Amino acid sequence: MSIERIVLAVAGSFVLISAILAYTVSPLWLWFTGFVGLNLLQSAFTGFCPLATILRKFGMEPGTAF
Repeated sequence: MSIERIVLAVAGSFVLISAILAYTVSPLWLWFTGFVGLNLLQSAFTGFCPLATILRKFGMEPGTAF
């Protein structure tokens, strides 16, 4: 799986989990959903993604699969 796919999978998982937590626990979890969405938006414009940086530090290269 490439870095890009991992980032999309993690972001999607965070959105789903926080939406479920907002429904079952507290609506304040929607702040986390918004944070993830905002981070995806800024990443689209700036090219900076914190998770991609972390994955590169662990030795993954863009476009590589495991």
